[in-house]
Amino acid sequence: MFLSLPTLTVLIPLLSLAGLFYSATVDENFPQGCTSTTSVCFYSLLLPVTIPVYVFFHLWTWMGIKLFRHN
Repeated sequence: MFLSLPTLTVLIPLLSLAGLFYSATVDENFPQGCTSTTSVCFYSLLLPVTIPVYVFFHLWTWMGIKLFRHN
């Protein structure tokens, strides 16, 4: 594997934060410009929200499989 999981869990939020700061400094209408899917700002706000939701539902599915097998 190219990057380990602990490295990715630190690297992805840092890249997202860098994109957010880039959008805040470059874009003139920063908060309103985040609604378009073509802007970098949209994805820099989307990544920090998507990753914890994915991890939660992945663990929820895994826990469901474990409970189903042991009952």
